[in-house]
Amino acid sequence: MSTESRRRLVWHKSSYSGNEGGECVEIAVVPGTVHVRDSKDADRPHLSVRAAGWAAFVDFAAG
Repeated sequence: MSTESRRRLVWHKSSYSGNEGGECVEIAVVPGTVHVRDSKDADRPHLSVRAAGWAAFVDFAAG
């Protein structure tokens, strides 16, 4: 993903994440792909996964 494309992503952090922890992830969703990054170091590279893989991860994590 190009630097310009990365700038256009709209990142979201959970409302459950407080401002004091620094241990949060942010996600940006585009059709078919979910991008995940560390909220405390947003300039580092991010992870991109297919939407179906992200949904499976969330289902697993939710128990």
